[in-house]
Formats: sequence, C-alpha cells, structure tokens
Amino acid sequence: MQDALQLSHYLVLAGALLVAYVIFGIAGFGTALIASPVMALYIPVAKIVPLLALLDMCAAMVNVSRDGRNAQWPELKRLVPLMIAGSLIGALILLRTRPDILLLALGIFVVLYAAYALSGLKPDRRFSARASVPFGLLGGVFSALFGSGGFIYAIYLSGRIESKEAMRITQTTLIGLSTLTRVVIFALAGVYFDADLLLLALALVPGMLLGITLGRYFTLNMSREQFLKLINVILLVSGSMLIFRYLTTSL
Repeated sequence: MQDALQLSHYLVLAGALLVAYVIFGIAGFGTALIASPVMALYIPVAKIVPLLALLDMCAAMVNVSRDGRNAQWPELKRLVPLMIAGSLIGALILLRTRPDILLLALGIFVVLYAAYALSGLKPDRRFSARASVPFGLLGGVFSALFGSGGFIYAIYLSGRIESKEAMRITQTTLIGLSTLTRVVIFALAGVYFDADLLLLALALVPGMLLGITLGRYFTLNMSREQFLKLINVILLVSGSMLIFRYLTTSL
C-alpha cells in the first residue's frame, strides 16, 4: 500500500464503496468507474483492480444467493461463451497494440446510446437472440482491455428482459462470472498473497454489503420505466467518464 491508511482514509474509502455498490446493487455494474478515482488517492493503482474484483465477486455471490432464481439462464448460456471468447480477443489486442483509441470508441458509443435512450425516441422493441453475438464478444473484449464490459451487457439485457429484477440479477450473475475469472488469474499470479490487500478488502466488506442491500431495496421499489431510465443515466455518466479518462491519459 501507499503510506499507512488512517481512520479518515478508511472512512472515505468505505463511503466511496458504499455509493459504488448501491449502483452495483441496482445496475449490476459500474463499481470500478465510481470507486476507482477515490481509491487511487490512497491505494496504488495496481492494487485497485484485484481489490475490486474480489469485492465484486463477493457482491455478485451475495446477490445471486438472494435472487438467483430470477436470473435468465438462457441469456447467460448465450453470453458466457461469447464473453470468454471476447476476453481472449481483448487479451490478444492488449498484448499486440495500444488499445487507448478503443476506450474512446467505447465511451462515445455508450454516451450516444444512453442519450438516445433517454431522449424518448427509442422504439419499443426487443433485441433478437442473435444480438448476443456482437454484444457478448464486445463485452468480453472491453472487460479484458479495461475491466469495463458491464455497460455492453446492460444494453443487450435491457433489450431482451422485461422484468427489472430478472435483468438486475442476470447482469449481476454475468459480472460475477467475469470477475471470478479475474480473481482466479490474480490468485494464480500471487496477488492475493498480500496480507494488507486482503485485510483492506475485509475492512471494506461492510460498506459493500450495505451498498448492495440498499441498491436491491431501491430496485424493488422502482417501476420498470424508472429502472431503465436510471440505467441509462448510469450509462451516460459511465461513458462520459471513459471519454474523460481517454483525454486525460492521452494528453
């Protein structure tokens, strides 16, 4: 870790995680984009991804244990193999080229989609099952490159699943499987032999649990229209942050 964390630092980190996991509890994604900028003030950047992967996996497990019966397993069976294939493609791109321009492209795509959806012009239609191919592959590619594939799956699932609760838990399950892969990779690489990292994760668990519980509560009390509007607002903010991240790292 950087300098020894003080109590005030833990409180700031716990607050950031609480907000991030309220969003995760509602949407099933978005933790890294919300929490990472705050966490980077106190924790080495190299530690943030494995820390959030561990917490995201635990959060997904808790949500699935509560509501897994509501997940749309046919959608998961379609998406998971494509997600794995896309992750392999993303890893290859990462090894062979600088993927920064793809980050900008993803940000622009997500912002334009969210703005279109929020405009009220979006027609009331469903994606076909065949749409799982591009969305599943792209989600895997961007998960491998930037740890940011959740919005791609959210766009697809919002066009496939009518029930907001089924969409939420299906998204959460998908992200849980994605983060499980990353946790296994980090574990094999010895990242989790760092006792300080594990103790910090343990200290942040209460904020994570409270966040996903509040997110679940808010979701259950929303209409489908309110839920989708909030998802699109989160998409809009997330896409804007990706564009900002590209601009700040490329200048």
